[in-house]
Amino acid sequence: MSEQQSQYPVHGAGLGLRRPIADQLMANPPSDVDFMEVAPENWIHVGGALAKKLRFFTERYPFLIHGLSLSIGAPSPLNEQLVRDIKAFMSEHNIRMYSEHLSYCGDDGQLYDLMPLPFTDDAVRYVAERVRRVQDILEQRIALENVSFYAAIDTSMSEKEFLLAVLEESDCDLMLDINNIVVNSINHRYDPRDFLKDMPAERIRYFHLAGHYVEAPDLRIDTHGTAVDDQAWELLKEAYERFGPVPTLLERDFNFPPMHELLDEVRRIKQLQSDAVNRNVANA
Repeated sequence: MSEQQSQYPVHGAGLGLRRPIADQLMANPPSDVDFMEVAPENWIHVGGALAKKLRFFTERYPFLIHGLSLSIGAPSPLNEQLVRDIKAFMSEHNIRMYSEHLSYCGDDGQLYDLMPLPFTDDAVRYVAERVRRVQDILEQRIALENVSFYAAIDTSMSEKEFLLAVLEESDCDLMLDINNIVVNSINHRYDPRDFLKDMPAERIRYFHLAGHYVEAPDLRIDTHGTAVDDQAWELLKEAYERFGPVPTLLERDFNFPPMHELLDEVRRIKQLQSDAVNRNVANA
């Protein structure tokens, strides 16, 4: 296995496992799906039929988890019990990696939304200390996701500078969300290609890809409730040209289309990955 391949916890194209589509996937487990991902908070301490349903998938596919409520940048104390629960969950189901959002989602209680952090040196140091603590408890590295946001709190640094500084200070990995780059580049008026080219290839562990809602020509809302936008497909293609066929997970959280349409998007990811490999071979 090459050094580039070995940095990835999975390979190919994945699909986010959501409860509304679980029965369809169980009835006909798709061979085009190379791995799956769940939010651990939705499955930890769940028993009975749902637990059996999850086990059906974790015994058949490599799995990743993507957290919703660690709230890594929150002013409240780090929820270390949640981290310990996640560690046990990962061991139970042979989960290959844990990623979280570079954001916060509450203080004394959950806001059920992902709030942006101030882009400051103080915030970099604060978040990095908490990330290092999470990694110490888990005894493994985590990946942070670049998040979509709509109003910046403090722009002493740019979004890109802040993300890179947190990754460096905390020495953690990156789960790069392609759609979030597209959404933020439109909402905050920057070139998505400039953002993409400065991402640290050695820290990238996998990509996310999803759809968004077009509120206006200059306003996009990250919803995960529509088909993937053409701009996201194009940026994904450019990402493969720059970084190679990084494992990529398709997210769809609601407004689920017929299963064949959902799997067509997974297959499109696989085709773009294959095209990138073929180009690299041709240019070698």
